Amino acid sequence: MPRAHDSRGRPDKKMPLTVYLDAELMRLVADFADRREKSRSLVGEAAIASFFSPDADERQEAAIAKRLDRIDRNIQRLERDIGIANEAFAIFMRSWLTSTASLPEAAQASARAKGGERYDRFLEALGRRLAKGPKLRQEVPEDIDRT
Repeated sequence: MPRAHDSRGRPDKKMPLTVYLDAELMRLVADFADRREKSRSLVGEAAIASFFSPDADERQEAAIAKRLDRIDRNIQRLERDIGIANEAFAIFMRSWLTSTASLPEAAQASARAKGGERYDRFLEALGRRLAKGPKLRQEVPEDIDRT
């Protein structure tokens, strides 16, 4: 195979390499090269050089640490949201149990029917609120002064 030459007629030190890529990966390489106005070959060469660079492991660890930090923040938000939901439910249950009197046997069937209607309206209201907000977690301040 003849060797390529640079603009001064000296042999080019680059060697050809044929690589077969998955169609999706090839599309990503082509899109990246087009956005940067670089050749696909240059993008591939840079990716391979990056793979073999001495700090590749450090960069990979930094990327993993960044992802773990994001996951940790998401878990902290979930814990906060669950805590809010649990406390809201506990307050409601205490209030409901304190203020609701036992019904006589004759009124229980009517109360069950009315309770079913109220539950259906509650589910509709909950669905509307979840669909368009605001969320309870947005109404509860992050830090409450406990003095």
